[in-house]
Amino acid sequence: MALREEGAPGTAMAVAGALAARGEAHVWFWRPPEHTDPADLPLLDTEEFRRALSLPAERDAAAFVRSRAGARQALAGLFGLDPGQLVLGRRACPGCGDGSHGPPRLVVPYLPLVLSMSRTAGACVFAVGAGSAIGVDAEALRPVRPAAMTDPDLTPAERRHLAALPAGPERDASFHRIWTRKEAVVKAVGLGLSGTELGLLETHPARSGPVRVIHTHRGRTTAWTVEDLPLAEGVAVALARPAGPAAHGPVYRHADH
Repeated sequence: MALREEGAPGTAMAVAGALAARGEAHVWFWRPPEHTDPADLPLLDTEEFRRALSLPAERDAAAFVRSRAGARQALAGLFGLDPGQLVLGRRACPGCGDGSHGPPRLVVPYLPLVLSMSRTAGACVFAVGAGSAIGVDAEALRPVRPAAMTDPDLTPAERRHLAALPAGPERDASFHRIWTRKEAVVKAVGLGLSGTELGLLETHPARSGPVRVIHTHRGRTTAWTVEDLPLAEGVAVALARPAGPAAHGPVYRHADH
């Protein structure tokens, strides 16, 4: 039986409307468990359950399950809903129109919100916002190989910035700042990495942010406000929202370490 999109209860719709009016974004951070929590499994849909079973590493499966269950619990807590009744799906890809790999969305109940998710080693991040789009990306900090300094996905200015830094933690952090800013933007755009020439996406890593990042695809140019979120030690996180009023509201952080 096909799922039908339904309106949200009045309280949830009112909260969503207030969030949109203030241009808010909410970002949740979790440290995933080493093993799948059985309490999370009933919150997954059939396809998510199958995907979790297909992951060969228990740690990866546990992180995937926690991210999907955690997203429902976050939405439920924010809007006063039952997490077991929430249905997550995807928006159509803006590049090809395929509904199987577009940005995530809340299907049931309907609320005028945009969503984004990210997972990395030891971290899950989920973002909810007002406006037309939102993108979040997290990357666990790790040593950067010298070859990465000439990566074609970096702009000339980004390569010069990294080359001017001494090898070590400062350079590693700056590289991951660049990468999370790029990924946050392409997630917000909805095209993903394959739909973007990353080497043309200038992230201004020398600036602490927020920064304005310009994205162009097939002649269409969009502008994004991108900021770094210090949610946890050892993890770089960036949030992208459309440049303009939708990116001027506060960002509320919900960290569960």
